Amino acid sequence: MTSTAMVKDLEAGYEHKPAEDTTTPITEEPENDLSFRAVEAVRVRIQNLTANIDVSPGGLARLLASFKRGQSPSTKNYKTILHDVNADMPSGSLTAILGGSGSGKTTLLHALSHRVGGSRLEITGSILYNGSEQISSVRSAYVMQHDVLVPTLTVRETLLYAAQLRLPPPTSLNERCRVVEDVILELGLSECADTRIWNNVHEGCSGGEKRRTSLGVQMLANPSVLFLDEVTTGLDAASAFQLIKTLKLLANKGRTIIVTIHQPRSEIWGLFDRLVLLSGGAVVYSGLARESASYFTSLGFALPAFVNPAEFLVDLAAVDIRSPELEKDSSTRVERLKQAWRDDSEKRASWIADEKIEVEITPAKSNKVRKQASLSRQIRILTARTFKMTCRDPMGMAGSLFEAFSMAIITGWIFLNLDGSLAGIRSRQGAIYTAASLQGYLILLFETYRLTIDIELFDREYAEGVISVPSFLISRRLSRVFVEDLPVPLIYCVIFYFMVGFDVRASQFFVFIAVNLLMQYIAVTLSMLCVSVSRNFAGASLMANMAYTLQSLGCGYFVQSNQIPIWMRWLKWTAYVFYAFGALCANEFVGHTSNPAGRVYDCPSTGGVSDATCEEYTGAYVLRSLGFPRDWIVRPILVLLAFIIAFYIGAAAILKYKPVGIGISRARQPEPDTSLGKEELSARSMDGRRTIRVDLQDYSLDIQKRNWRLSKSERKSILKPISTAFVPGLLNVIMGPSGSGKTSLLNLMADRLHDSVSTTYQARGDLKYNNAVPSPEVIRSICSYVCQDDDALFPCLTVRENLQFAAALRLPTHLSKTQRRQRAESVLLKLGLRDCADNLVGDSLVKGISGGEKRRVSIAIQVLTDPQILLLDEPTSGLDAFTASSIMTVLRGLAEEGRTLILTIHQARSDLFSDFGNILLLARGGSPVFAGKGVEMLPYFESLGFHCPTATNPADFALDLITVNLQQASKETTTREQVRSLIRNFDTSNTPFGPTTSQIDSPAELGSFARSSTPFTTAIPILIYRSFLNFQRSPPALIARTTQVLGFAVILTLFFAPLQSNTYSIQTRLGFIQEFAALYFVGMLQNVAVYPTEKAVFYREHDDNAYSVTSFLLTYTVLEIPFEVITSLIFALLTVIAAGLPRTASLFFVVAFNCFAIVSCGESVGITFNTLFAHTGFAVNVTSVILSLATIMGGVMSLDIPDFLQAWNHLSPIKWSLGNLAPYTLRGLHFTCPDGGEQCGGLRTGQEVLTLYNLDTNSETNLAALGACVVIYRIIAWGTLELKRKRSPWRIRPVENGT
Repeated sequence: MTSTAMVKDLEAGYEHKPAEDTTTPITEEPENDLSFRAVEAVRVRIQNLTANIDVSPGGLARLLASFKRGQSPSTKNYKTILHDVNADMPSGSLTAILGGSGSGKTTLLHALSHRVGGSRLEITGSILYNGSEQISSVRSAYVMQHDVLVPTLTVRETLLYAAQLRLPPPTSLNERCRVVEDVILELGLSECADTRIWNNVHEGCSGGEKRRTSLGVQMLANPSVLFLDEVTTGLDAASAFQLIKTLKLLANKGRTIIVTIHQPRSEIWGLFDRLVLLSGGAVVYSGLARESASYFTSLGFALPAFVNPAEFLVDLAAVDIRSPELEKDSSTRVERLKQAWRDDSEKRASWIADEKIEVEITPAKSNKVRKQASLSRQIRILTARTFKMTCRDPMGMAGSLFEAFSMAIITGWIFLNLDGSLAGIRSRQGAIYTAASLQGYLILLFETYRLTIDIELFDREYAEGVISVPSFLISRRLSRVFVEDLPVPLIYCVIFYFMVGFDVRASQFFVFIAVNLLMQYIAVTLSMLCVSVSRNFAGASLMANMAYTLQSLGCGYFVQSNQIPIWMRWLKWTAYVFYAFGALCANEFVGHTSNPAGRVYDCPSTGGVSDATCEEYTGAYVLRSLGFPRDWIVRPILVLLAFIIAFYIGAAAILKYKPVGIGISRARQPEPDTSLGKEELSARSMDGRRTIRVDLQDYSLDIQKRNWRLSKSERKSILKPISTAFVPGLLNVIMGPSGSGKTSLLNLMADRLHDSVSTTYQARGDLKYNNAVPSPEVIRSICSYVCQDDDALFPCLTVRENLQFAAALRLPTHLSKTQRRQRAESVLLKLGLRDCADNLVGDSLVKGISGGEKRRVSIAIQVLTDPQILLLDEPTSGLDAFTASSIMTVLRGLAEEGRTLILTIHQARSDLFSDFGNILLLARGGSPVFAGKGVEMLPYFESLGFHCPTATNPADFALDLITVNLQQASKETTTREQVRSLIRNFDTSNTPFGPTTSQIDSPAELGSFARSSTPFTTAIPILIYRSFLNFQRSPPALIARTTQVLGFAVILTLFFAPLQSNTYSIQTRLGFIQEFAALYFVGMLQNVAVYPTEKAVFYREHDDNAYSVTSFLLTYTVLEIPFEVITSLIFALLTVIAAGLPRTASLFFVVAFNCFAIVSCGESVGITFNTLFAHTGFAVNVTSVILSLATIMGGVMSLDIPDFLQAWNHLSPIKWSLGNLAPYTLRGLHFTCPDGGEQCGGLRTGQEVLTLYNLDTNSETNLAALGACVVIYRIIAWGTLELKRKRSPWRIRPVENGT
């Protein structure tokens, strides 16, 4: 979409002009003028900043540890993560915070931006912003490592919406759009400006493009102070240089810019004004960047010639723990540097003295505090953005509409044309309850899931002061009013109402629609309240489920209002379903008629309403038995409206006053380790080792998408034909700018791209191992693949535990347990992970180890298996220069042992280029520009007239050469033609290398490399123990597994205890056993809270051929069963003994088994649909519909189900559960009259009730059938996952050239 169309969504009447027409040329400065408006000059000063974190265990673990050590439970164990940091960052300066992984860079940046806190973190010292300790006194912005972007918006749309919200209100619409175009140009986003962001499920912008978009969003806020955390991570060297140049330009305009950065190229170093160098949380240097070299020279550490100063300083301040000797020497050096800086009084004086950077700063004309856009403007912009997000999420929107349509059709079919018999009257009540409660519950679940995803963007924008809580809440509903909020209840009502056969009076029909519309809004506002309390789905769904349980029990259907225990009866007035169900019952049974008896149904007696036996057939009697007053339509509707307002006000208050911050994980206590420093990776010669050469011949990749109508789009070429060879014994490096197809090539070579319904891949050409075409099994067995992200790690396990479990699952079974542990320790040491070995990995919610440390863990796991071919996607991305160098040293050693290493790389430090044995250089669009030996690259380009200066990093030179400069139209034309010329000059038909001597005599020997997955019997105990450790340290998972069943049992007991034995209690007793069906949803919710995360890890490990589907699912089941058994026994204890069922051992275990079986079946259904659909929200919707239908057809809510549906109902565990619970709990009961007399109509025995509801069946047979459902459902779930992971049907099939 063009910016013109985008702006029309925001404000009509604006005509967009091309960027070249609106941007004033700057003759004295080649870059674009990104000054926006004048900003206030802000000086940031850090004085004696120290941060300590409490690493002592919490809760019960702290109490046990205190007894063991003889300490008080209140004793805390602190670890210093920042120590006495002093720094001065004047306005107009660009300050770099450098240091190795774990040096405290990100913690310092979080402290500066006031983004981290909590009771366990103690911060002393001061951070001043123009003399004030309040960061809110200045305009600031923060660019996180994690990109929080709307996946369905394009880059231009993202920036335009951000400009509408963030630029100061005095700016006009024309100015905002001009600035957006300038930002796109300056950040090199022109070619992807109209590409959607997307995510890991859909291919969209590259990681580097997302990073630049995140920076662009924050730049649009026009801040005086800009914080950036690892802003160049994921960018190629050319893009990183352009980005830092842009930041330098912004600093020259008067801003204070503070960045943490891992591997700045030498040209970037020259742009830094000031430097803060950290080591172990302490300052090694703080001052002017240009004076750092002379300072360290004075200490005896001179900067060598032609060495990047940033790389030299990071190496200098890093502790090398790869061997005891290196650790001792480097620790001594670092301590000397720290002490030298502390003792340097002149440097201390420099923190106080005013050092001026000569830049021209325009005086600020605006207030210090950011002026937020008006509420009406925020609502208009957010409504437009959310509307576009909704329309571009067809699966989400289709899920809502599909749910309404399918529920209306099938439930209408279940209750089709109800008659006026007694069974019809009972079914009519069930139909009304379905409309009043169950439909809203499905919306509640789906909106809760969707909000847990969308709330992250709100949290970021609200924390930055960009939007307000009211604008977010109001716009969310305005944007969906015509696509979901009105269509969903309208579709449901129109279909369901007339299929059931309710009265066709218009007034009655519109009351029905009005109540359902209000219930729709109550569901979405309640979900907002739940998510405002808990941001994760496990906690939010628990709250939503418990709230709904209270609603359903207090509504008067399952337990009649006058049958609710006196101590709980007041709760019915707080249950919105009570008002909705009551209003619809009054609307059906007594409304719109002047007859005192209400609507009269088909009484078999000829006496009419005057006959006592016909009383049950009158609407007045039905309403009275349910406990509702006669005039109960208008007042409930008003109360429902009040609920909507109350829920939104409650959500607004919590969102406004409940902070969402960054947590910090607790370190595990380290175990004694006597082997540290003793392990070494064995250096093996290539002689006699079987090696593999990988050849690509005219290898290319096309992609074709399908839209929601499944119509194909135009085929897009991702990789142009590539011919090259990757040889063993050398580092084979793939380089190129963002969007050049580097990661796609690795995924294709690793057989990790698979067709789906919406995406089709087509590979052309040949991939050969030693001139033989490998099978998918061979590829999976001999290739290990390190992905760019680290989502295959268990966040609640330590680094050491992750490695030890990986070794146990991946290494050959003939190795002993001790040998596997030694291998894990050896790799841990070699990759520099010893210092963080006993720290939890952490995730987005809880901060654990650093990003660089996570990357090293991911690499270590793949290195464990000693693979013949190792593919690595950006192994040095996110790592500091020293760590990157150490990793490349390890990789070079692995290659020298005869492995074939193929890696993509964005930013290579200068001294690493000499390690590049072979290079494949790709231009944007996937076109090869060079393929050959690393030492031949510069001579090749020199032959074309491109000379690399002596002091320039060759890798940076090559990337600059093939990168199109999108920052100026004139440069873009020149550089684009240059790249096209380089593409044309490269002859892909040439074989880059001669034949390589192979240790394999025949292609058939490739099969001998095949590595089988870990045997089932070996994998199971390892997986169970690993999952158990991760599970017990994850509070959300424990909450999801335990609290829902227990909470439901408590609520059920409170509402039904004690069960009475009069005729009015018949409905209550039936409602009691019908409520068991809610456990179906409990099982599904438990699955949604746990399974998607575990599935993602399993998919990665299954791609690595670590273990089988059966091993994974059995592990999941084994961990699931104990929680289900324990909670089911407690459930039975409460419901049988406390509620008042017959207190027999047999009934106790029958109830416990029913609870266990229904929850287990719900888990199985969740596994099945969360496997089938990658979109969890859509899976939740589809699953909820199926579970709802099973609930309705259980046998209590509908007494006359059509034969076809009844046949399908035999597959439902609810049918068999109610079929055994009803006989067990009702047989032998005799019901008394409510007034204590002997003469009253209706059912008088439990047998009569069973006969009426068709539940007089063999309870033992039904119990056995329920047990069979548990087994069959889990087998179906296993089969679904097994088919999903079968590779051959979905594998990309190469096509012949020309076809």
